[in-house]
Amino acid sequence: MAVQKTILTVEGMSCNHCKAAVKKALKKIEGVEEVNVDLVGKKVSVIHTPEITTEKLAEAIEKAGYRVNS
Repeated sequence: MAVQKTILTVEGMSCNHCKAAVKKALKKIEGVEEVNVDLVGKKVSVIHTPEITTEKLAEAIEKAGYRVNS
């Protein structure tokens, strides 16, 4: 199955709890295969199926309490 990689800049993450919260929120989306969070760089890398939009990923992160920069 084809997958794609999306990298988002996320504000408000400062600790391992934040990292875990973002990962958990994204992993709930069907089709998300892998999530990597870089706290220092404020980047979240997501490997997912093509039908998942960037907006859907951002919405999940924002529901978890963090801000996605466009």
